[in-house]
Amino acid sequence: MRLKPFLLPLCLLLLPGLSGAAEKTVYGLNEYAQLHNLGLRVPAKLDTGAKTASLSARNIDRFKRNNEPWVRFYLAIDEAHSHPIERPLARISKIKRRAGDYDPEEEKTYTARPVIELDICMGQALRTIEVNLTDRSAFQYPLLIGSEALKRFSALVDPSLKYAAGQPGCTPDATPGE
Repeated sequence: MRLKPFLLPLCLLLLPGLSGAAEKTVYGLNEYAQLHNLGLRVPAKLDTGAKTASLSARNIDRFKRNNEPWVRFYLAIDEAHSHPIERPLARISKIKRRAGDYDPEEEKTYTARPVIELDICMGQALRTIEVNLTDRSAFQYPLLIGSEALKRFSALVDPSLKYAAGQPGCTPDATPGE
């Protein structure tokens, strides 16, 4: 009986956390993502254990345009993507290598990857996220969405679900939200 007076303050303390959860969108372990800038829909893996997002790309070439750094690449998704894509280079990311990827002769524990910004639509949400470019053709999902991008989507990931958000529903003239 002594616990009852403590229940009301405890519930009041929990309310701010519950209201934050109400503003989140539940996504599954896998979702369809529209690469809004490119007019392409791809399956994505949502990975809360990865910090960054990665897009499958090949023949990645950095160059200068008007004295600004740019990157040219081909999507490494299937043979249908034979035209190059060019985007401004946002930055270079240092991705920690896994034990199996480490080459002692190279003496580097990281891989440098170019990073670009892309507008991605999942469900009804359109967000601009940073993605690093790397060849993911050996993986099932050409797009991996890590925790930094998931924050931008206000995402809660339920690993028991797949494609919970359904098909991307952003209109062609939509602008990315926060």
